[in-house]
Amino acid sequence: MLCALLPASTAVLASTNWYYEVDKQSPWQGDLDARISAIEDVFGGALGVYVQNLATGEAYAWQADAPWYLASLIKVPVAAQVLAERQAGSLSLDERLTLARSDFVDGAGPINWHDPGTPISVRYLLEQMLTVSDNTATDMLIDRVGLDAVNARARRMVAVSNGQPEHLGPISKLVEVRQGVYGQLHPEARQLGGLDFIALRQHRVNQRSAALARTLGVSEEIFEQPDYDHAFDAYEATGENVGTLRAYGDLLASLHHGGMADVNAEQRQTLLAIMQRTKSGERRLKRGMGSEFTFAHKTGTQHRRSCDAGIASRASQAGDAANGPWVIVACARGPLSVQVHERALASVGEALRYSGALGHD
Repeated sequence: MLCALLPASTAVLASTNWYYEVDKQSPWQGDLDARISAIEDVFGGALGVYVQNLATGEAYAWQADAPWYLASLIKVPVAAQVLAERQAGSLSLDERLTLARSDFVDGAGPINWHDPGTPISVRYLLEQMLTVSDNTATDMLIDRVGLDAVNARARRMVAVSNGQPEHLGPISKLVEVRQGVYGQLHPEARQLGGLDFIALRQHRVNQRSAALARTLGVSEEIFEQPDYDHAFDAYEATGENVGTLRAYGDLLASLHHGGMADVNAEQRQTLLAIMQRTKSGERRLKRGMGSEFTFAHKTGTQHRRSCDAGIASRASQAGDAANGPWVIVACARGPLSVQVHERALASVGEALRYSGALGHD
């Protein structure tokens, strides 16, 4: 099934603007509008959805041209840069990076279970970054390939799909996200390290401002934002790790059609194969789409924000362009409960399936 995610021929790319030249809208788009609107009402927050059929070029957008916080979706261009350097011979997946105390970042994944000084292979870091969204693994890989290179890679991935790279904001390290959020409360928080943020994460959201005040030895009364909620909103407004879902869809599309000589089909297939093993999104789009679809995807989860994005395909797509594959990007912003977000995203997957957006049996 993975082979279906990569084009068998580059002949369809004779016109580099091929899918932007498609302006049709099938009847399923109106049905999908109604379904997404109903899901959004039940969810109690905002939804963004972008879908593009990579065979026909037809696209669907629901708030997809608004800025969205992408959270861990930014890990895909990190992986692409790692694999580009592998192709160039400047990096091996068997290379081992040494875990330092300064590398630790709060979040899911097994890397934080290891002691400082542990050598860990790039291959293992890459797998954990994508399949369980390990933040410490991510920052170690960013340090290895360079943040500037990651940002350049992301922009190129959008550009080769004839998208708009300026609609994708700058990517930062994950520890810098924490520094940026807490820094909206008090500027001295930008000097804290990963272990400090791990300690702050132990507190409930409504207690984190007080915990930060104790850590810094200051009064909450001088904080620049009233609480963590407002601090995160202010951080998102800076544009870091923010982008339109259409631009991110263009980034993912480059994994299907290529266009970058330094990320060949072998590297793209490696990346998509790892993304198919993602474990962190079983209750999101994948659940709603059903078992007849494979989904090479990446999830993102942050304060009141959740995303799921990837390339979906189905066994019956051969010989029928209407049956994909598809780039799908969906994000949610609203309630605090991650479970509520996951139910909404699963409902989006279900809506895509039953509206006809994902072809037919």
